[in-house]
Amino acid sequence: MKRRALFGTAIAIAMVASAGLTMAEVVKIGVLAPVSGKAAADGEEMVNGSQLAVDELNAAGGVAGYSFELVVGDVGEGSADAVATAAERLLGDRDMGAIMTGYASGSNFEIEMMAEQDMVYLISANSSQTEGIISPSPDDFPTVWSLTPSYAGYNTEIVPVIEGLAEDGKLDLPNRKVAIIASDNPYSKGIADGMVESFAAAGWEVIVNDLLPFGEINDWRGFLAKVRQDPPAVLINTDYVSSNAALFVSQFNEDPTDSLVFIQYAPSVPEFLELTKEQSSGIVYNLLGGVLNTPTNPRAREVLDKYKDAYGNEPGTYGPALYEQVMIYAAALEKVGDPSDHVAIGRAIGESNTQTAMGAVQFDPDTHLAVQSNDGIPIQFYQINEGNRVLFYPPVYATGEFSEPAWMK
Repeated sequence: MKRRALFGTAIAIAMVASAGLTMAEVVKIGVLAPVSGKAAADGEEMVNGSQLAVDELNAAGGVAGYSFELVVGDVGEGSADAVATAAERLLGDRDMGAIMTGYASGSNFEIEMMAEQDMVYLISANSSQTEGIISPSPDDFPTVWSLTPSYAGYNTEIVPVIEGLAEDGKLDLPNRKVAIIASDNPYSKGIADGMVESFAAAGWEVIVNDLLPFGEINDWRGFLAKVRQDPPAVLINTDYVSSNAALFVSQFNEDPTDSLVFIQYAPSVPEFLELTKEQSSGIVYNLLGGVLNTPTNPRAREVLDKYKDAYGNEPGTYGPALYEQVMIYAAALEKVGDPSDHVAIGRAIGESNTQTAMGAVQFDPDTHLAVQSNDGIPIQFYQINEGNRVLFYPPVYATGEFSEPAWMK
């Protein structure tokens, strides 16, 4: 029988550890996740991935004489009040050994709360915000670490990748114009701003640069109407909500322009393919810290298969990420032995060199971010092709070739 995701609207939901364990001590692992609201698909994966790891550790007899119990804090729509309330609830539990998240708030302000109480906190998003908080004084954050590398690659890599496709004859660019739209949150707007700088520096003309309020978006037609007046070679949407991105694809397809369409993050979420079906074939996206499912990284297939066996579907980014975060914490606990010594565990995490579903994780001591490189966590560019995600860059990890979208031919 498949395990079902355990969700509700409560701020914190206790999940009992696997039956049959005889250990006297239980360490709680908290998860901050948007289990309700527009990003609930991500929240579901965060909880599922964490629970998968907890179940596996408990079934193996626990770690250092301890078993584990998962506790979930719902951050809802990610407002400051909701995140602070959920974080305070978890931090107030004296049996809490560590807290995990993919993302909780857009600004990552909760990192300060974790550091004040020396709580182990592992995160897999918003690395620009993480770096901004930690890099001025990394020694003040010994327990906080990010599995996601610097977002600088999101800002800079798209231009050489697109120009490389054109140089290789795989993409016919009708001009050197780009149109960009973002939603007003630190992740979406920050990446869009970085892309604007990179395209402009490379001699491209940014003909549209729009910003919409963050939240549910019901109509992209105003932006698309401007795009159709002067069609660019590249059309970019950095809103990360899968339902918003799916509507964008649908409305673009009402009258497609001769443009390569790039959407930030959202196409990696399984829900996006369910919503768009064949309409999304040709869409391009990229990931930093995404699952590196290639023959050179068998760990990815192992984790994906475990998740699918448990929950009946293959995950996107956050199921594997949270699974790996729990496992990295467990390895540090085994090394230190005492779950109450959060600082020692945090330092052990910082010294990790671990092969994960996302690649080899090592941490930069100056930023506490995972290191980006082709030997570490690479930036990955994908294209959706008839319902399949094709990794086409970097070439060393490619699972297929880029194909010019049908609407551009």
